[in-house]
Amino acid sequence: MAGVLVVGESLVDVVERPDGTTVEHAGGSAANVAVALARLGRPVQFLTAYGDDARGAVLARHLNQSAVGVVGDAHALARTATARATIGPDGGASYTFDIEWRLNQVPDLAPVAVHTCSIGAVLEPGATEVRRLVEALRPNATVSYDLNLRPAVTGNGPEVVRAVEDLVALADLVKASDEDLGVLCPGESAEQVVDRLRSLGPSAVVVTRGRHGATWFGDSGRVDVPAAEAEVSDTIGAGDTFGAAVLDALWDVDALGGRLTGLGRDDIEYVLRHAATAAAITVSRPGADPPYRHELL
Repeated sequence: MAGVLVVGESLVDVVERPDGTTVEHAGGSAANVAVALARLGRPVQFLTAYGDDARGAVLARHLNQSAVGVVGDAHALARTATARATIGPDGGASYTFDIEWRLNQVPDLAPVAVHTCSIGAVLEPGATEVRRLVEALRPNATVSYDLNLRPAVTGNGPEVVRAVEDLVALADLVKASDEDLGVLCPGESAEQVVDRLRSLGPSAVVVTRGRHGATWFGDSGRVDVPAAEAEVSDTIGAGDTFGAAVLDALWDVDALGGRLTGLGRDDIEYVLRHAATAAAITVSRPGADPPYRHELL
């Protein structure tokens, strides 16, 4: 069965808790999406890169335990990337990265959907290969792109904006947090940035606002849903889980496999509520620990 191809970075989150203790978790935006989709029962192929080292072995075990199929040669890096995450009193995380990004091999694949995101979508030299792959797969696959911008790694200058816009123009579904929109276009309202992104071609832009819910902007208009209630441990992986659950719900309504058109308001509300519920489970526990299918039933 054709599955979802996720393309992007894997890394180890080195988490500094408010009490001063430190713990390491497997993570990375794309890896979190791949794991979340697999735990929701979807066949997943993951094109990524990490080092042939102890932290890379942690990542490999983590992906294998969630039945994520790693494709190509993952050992493209001299050392596995890390993100040092500092957790604030409200559970929010701020990050410092040690990362490089490239791909060794791009295998011949035929997914029903392809998802890329965050650092791997804009950091060279790997970003050029990601863009070429998405362009090649687009005729037969739904394209999902989560901005999840990390200016501390990539900057936020004109070249990053161009890289983001190039992928938005290839995407059917674009996801961004309200913080992403502020980084991409400082001084503009969220609605202005959404209009700019939609003018590039995607069928829908989904904006997440943490505890204030999420909004779908598409051809059928605007749809808002509230955030699901949760006791917050930390926010690591919440946005990635939300994006994965959006794809999972679009699969449920038979919307994947081409352009993302014809969704009614009921379908869109279902998609957003499903994603909000999944993200709430992730924030309720430490690290990027997405839910399994049975936890959403």
